[in-house]
Amino acid sequence: MTAIPDSSASRALILAPQGRDAAVAVALLKEASIASVVCADLAAFQQALGDEASFAVVTEDALQAAGCCGIAAWVEAQPSWSDLPFIILTQRGGGPERNPGAARLSEVLGNVTFLERPFHPTTFVSVARAALKWRYRQYEARTRMEELHEGEERLRTALRAGRLGSWELDIASRKLTASAAFKLFFGRGADEPIDYEDVLHTIHPDDRARVQAALRSSIETGTDYEIEHRNVWPDGSIHWIEARARITRNGRGNRTRLVGVCSDITVRKAAEQELRRLNETLEERVGERTAELEQAHKIVLDEIAQRERAEEQLRQAQKMEMIGQLTGGVAHDFNNLLMAVIGNLDLLRKHIPRDSRSTRLIESALLGARRGAELTQRLLAFARRQDLKIAPTNIIDLVNGMSDLLERSVGSQTEVRIVLPQAVPLALVDPNQLELALLNLVVNARDAMPGGGTLTIEVDVAEAAAGCELAPGRYLCVTVSDTGEGMDTETLARATEPFFSTKEVGKGTGLGLSTIHGLVVQLHGALRLSSEVGRGTRAELWLPVTTAPAATVKAPAPAAEIEHAIPPKATILLVDDDALIAMSTAAMLEDLGHEVIEADSGESALEMLRRHHGTVDLMITDYSMPKMTGAQLAEAARELQPRLPILLATGYAELPPGSACDLPRLGKPYRQADLAAEIAKVLKPGAAA
Repeated sequence: MTAIPDSSASRALILAPQGRDAAVAVALLKEASIASVVCADLAAFQQALGDEASFAVVTEDALQAAGCCGIAAWVEAQPSWSDLPFIILTQRGGGPERNPGAARLSEVLGNVTFLERPFHPTTFVSVARAALKWRYRQYEARTRMEELHEGEERLRTALRAGRLGSWELDIASRKLTASAAFKLFFGRGADEPIDYEDVLHTIHPDDRARVQAALRSSIETGTDYEIEHRNVWPDGSIHWIEARARITRNGRGNRTRLVGVCSDITVRKAAEQELRRLNETLEERVGERTAELEQAHKIVLDEIAQRERAEEQLRQAQKMEMIGQLTGGVAHDFNNLLMAVIGNLDLLRKHIPRDSRSTRLIESALLGARRGAELTQRLLAFARRQDLKIAPTNIIDLVNGMSDLLERSVGSQTEVRIVLPQAVPLALVDPNQLELALLNLVVNARDAMPGGGTLTIEVDVAEAAAGCELAPGRYLCVTVSDTGEGMDTETLARATEPFFSTKEVGKGTGLGLSTIHGLVVQLHGALRLSSEVGRGTRAELWLPVTTAPAATVKAPAPAAEIEHAIPPKATILLVDDDALIAMSTAAMLEDLGHEVIEADSGESALEMLRRHHGTVDLMITDYSMPKMTGAQLAEAARELQPRLPILLATGYAELPPGSACDLPRLGKPYRQADLAAEIAKVLKPGAAA
């Protein structure tokens, strides 16, 4: 069996003969721990193409200058499991929507992501990691296909051991595919050709009409094909055949093939005749033989169903993983931009003349920026990177506490029914995010019932069986169902895709269900949707249960206490590789009365700590930085100044294990008030360093 290549064998291919694109790409990939190799020209690039290539980074001009017929031929000749990702670097404005040449590259190369230059390093690394994960999914697909092939070999062995012949009949073309054993049962040699007409001609004339009627009935009704009949071999001898088959369908539900097995039951028939003649029993042997045939029949159909399910699950998982990776990278970059916008607007509001027009304009800009921040949180939720505060939660209390809000949200035309048991186990959730998810589902249900209807909220305990998307065990199932318009099959299949919506333009972002899906998956649960046009929709949130005690809510400290804890002046080392964010944050800190020392990398921050030894009161560092992350910087800084308070600023919720996750966190984008509050907590007397 072919193994998935390790990091030493799999590598990215880079073709960028002009400028510094190749050097920049190699450096960024190296920092991301992704192996790569630079190809000097198109010939070297074509020679390097192969299964071990994880993805390719190519400049558009390199392909257009030299042509890509050889590459196109290689792409076309890839095995069925392979779809090599290409990252095409284009000039600004050179994307496929405005550049016919780029669009043609997409048609020729297939799996293409366009990245306009100049690009942000974080975006490039995010796209590269997504392409690498996509390629490793393909390696997994190859392994699974080989496993299925081995399973088919085992099946053939079982058929030979059971003296069974396998066959398939294409319904439309009547093309017959048969094994050597099948041919033998119809009087043919293993290497002799046999088609559907040959089989019909071989069947005994007295049985032929009955066989054709049974075959026609199975094709028209979809029922199983089961029959016993006689064959007349070329030498005139008569043999009995037992045949069984089942209809298979394509993705659209159309009947396409009959797949089955057959066996020579001449001996059994002779025994039955002898039984009748001698009035002896052989019923036990016949039953055993029938059980063997039924078991082989079941093995054939189980293999087919397993292969189809595995292929569909793999395709869907690859699609959602790729979308999630790209969405998370875009949200991270967008967070950084919003950080600079919100911070500067906060300061501008404090320092411009106080007149109603200026105040109104700034407040409108801040409102738009905050809406943008809410959008990034939804994107991060879909990408499973939002910051969750998970705690054991009583779901019954949570739903009861929301009942008034939910009833007000749907209006008087809708009847709200809340069905709750006396007691259920606690669930491991983020209560605030779960409340938002429930409210989102309720609003969706209201919109699906413009003329009114019934909305039902239920809570129950359920068991997840083995083989589904959930780990086996107990879960709390929160169900929101309505009697609204419902969704057809195509809409239901796309319901959790980001930005997909059936609402009018301006009435919804299309992120509601995708956000809920991302939340429950991040909680190790699941969102299950079912719907039928004209009969409403049912949404089930499966949430993991826990035996831990309910979390206690700690009362927030009084505002006066927080304000008193802020020192009149502190020396703060600010570390961020993004100049816009650094400038905005430094301005907010100086406006609060602090002295700011700036550093644009982990290495320069350590140098500042050595230079200002003992005088730095606090270090605020971004997490995502090249060469040295904020977590690595914190570890090195503690060696120089063990009790130095450190505040970690990040737009991501999920940090790798051991990434200084115990440090106080400041979520991006943040306002001046958020910054002041977090500094107060960290520098409060008695706070842990």
